[in-house]
Amino acid sequence: MESGQNYVELWGIVEEDPVFSHENHGQHFDKFPLRVQRLSGQVDMPVVVASENLLREFPVAQGQNLRVTGQLRSFNNKSGQGSRLILTVFAQTLEAGDETHFNRILLSGVLCKQPALRRTPLGRSICDLILAVNRRYGRADYLPCIAWGQLAAQVSQLSVGDRLTLEGRVQSRTYTKMLDTGSEERTAYEVSIMQLLSEEETPESEP
Repeated sequence: MESGQNYVELWGIVEEDPVFSHENHGQHFDKFPLRVQRLSGQVDMPVVVASENLLREFPVAQGQNLRVTGQLRSFNNKSGQGSRLILTVFAQTLEAGDETHFNRILLSGVLCKQPALRRTPLGRSICDLILAVNRRYGRADYLPCIAWGQLAAQVSQLSVGDRLTLEGRVQSRTYTKMLDTGSEERTAYEVSIMQLLSEEETPESEP
């Protein structure tokens, strides 16, 4: 696996029609949520960002079965509204899917924050960490990751600067944020680590 590898593959159903996201160097980008169901029946709703050019080649509409490949990107929200760290799946390819639901991410990066091990009210181990994954032109994405059980204990022994290579899924969860004006429901995104990979392992990008 190359240093800084960042590969996402999603199969799911387009939840809403694309809407304008942002403009960069004269290029317009749209975004839309993709509904991806887990085997447990729970649903993840990652936000996909795609260029107008890509959407012109492959139009996307609500209710459509879609396969997306790309990268998980982070953006620091400075507006003061919503989450500070915004995570989206930057689409590099779009194509027709079927009724399959699939959610896989391969990452290789460096820990930029000391892992925090804690326990849930039911006593299960959980560890939070942030992985810095290099991008082209000297940029990097800062991706929050979470591990459970034995994996949580294992990654909690790592230190800032250690390299980590993993396979997981792009996970979404809703939570309630208490504000001065009342409560507000928000969605957080993170990488749920399924397994750690060695530097020698080079898994195929295709399932």
